[in-house]
Amino acid sequence: MKEKKPIDPRLLANPFTYSDLVQYQDGSIVSRTIIDKEEGTITVFAFDLGQRLSTHSAPFDALVEIVDGKGVINIEGKDFHLGKGEQIIMPANKAHSVRAEERFKMVLVMIRSIQPQDR
Repeated sequence: MKEKKPIDPRLLANPFTYSDLVQYQDGSIVSRTIIDKEEGTITVFAFDLGQRLSTHSAPFDALVEIVDGKGVINIEGKDFHLGKGEQIIMPANKAHSVRAEERFKMVLVMIRSIQPQDR
């Protein structure tokens, strides 16, 4: 089991916006995990124009919320063009990818499900 990181104490009991937690960097994807627990993670990403996460899948559902700009989420070959304030759930075990046709920031919330063998 991987070691989980503690929550940044500057974020505990202090207001913040997701968009302020990561800054755009030319030619890069910047990420910051703000909660990393056995039960799940919350990570904020900033994608520069043209950046992408290649097609992959995960064994649990994941919620994406766009917090700045516009991004393209592809789920099983279908593109979803999302803008600020929009969300989508990427189903567990389904191929998905992310790409930036313009700069954008997103929050990724992953909640791990209890599998039948874990009960």
